[in-house]
Amino acid sequence: MVEHVASFDGTRLAIHSAGEGRPVLLLHGLFSSAQMNWIKFGHASRLAAAGFRAVMPDFRVHGESAAPHDPAAYPVGVLVRDVAALAEHLGLKPGGFDLVGFSLGARTAIHAVAHSVLTPRRLAVCGMGTAGLGEWQRRAAFFKRVIDEFDTIRPGDPAYLARTFLKSQGMDRVAARLLLDAMDDFDLAQLANITMPTAVICGTEDQDNGSAEDLAARLPDARYIPVPGTHMSSVTMPELGEAIAGFLSA
Repeated sequence: MVEHVASFDGTRLAIHSAGEGRPVLLLHGLFSSAQMNWIKFGHASRLAAAGFRAVMPDFRVHGESAAPHDPAAYPVGVLVRDVAALAEHLGLKPGGFDLVGFSLGARTAIHAVAHSVLTPRRLAVCGMGTAGLGEWQRRAAFFKRVIDEFDTIRPGDPAYLARTFLKSQGMDRVAARLLLDAMDDFDLAQLANITMPTAVICGTEDQDNGSAEDLAARLPDARYIPVPGTHMSSVTMPELGEAIAGFLSA
């Protein structure tokens, strides 16, 4: 099921859902979508079978959500504000839902929880390490280059895989470039504010966002759960959904 809602500034956002039970808010990765990260490879179905209601928004600029070109639509922290608006629309109460994010979704979830915007019962962050939080501007520079040099990046270039994925998802590059400027670095000291049980789930070959084990060690109540794959491939494997469902069901 898909519905569209207006965010805090009126931007139209899509929300996909599957299953019945305690809500699990799932946030997808950069240049991806709910369909690509959570639905296509069966993770939403796995959660539904485990007795959860998987609620999966498309971030602005992604999937079936709007991609405005007005720079005013991209204040700093815009994705956290979008998620807060969706939680209010869905009636999610503190402690009454679980929160899961992959890559960009993971850093958005961490920002939201550390700043007390959302208070889930349990939190699962996937494909994320300390560098993807505290050194975001360096990571963002890589993606800005993918957009700015899109037509000249060739096979063999380290940015070619990201360019190919961006193209496959039909991303609006003007809007995507504006969104990248709306995200800032995270102060790792604020990880101390994340006190609920947390799983840091990451591919054994995934170092795109730094050390997931280090991230787990810095959180007050977290454990590291390795799954097979790289940053791009881990999200396609059943082990990711199984790890999420197992952690949320514990």
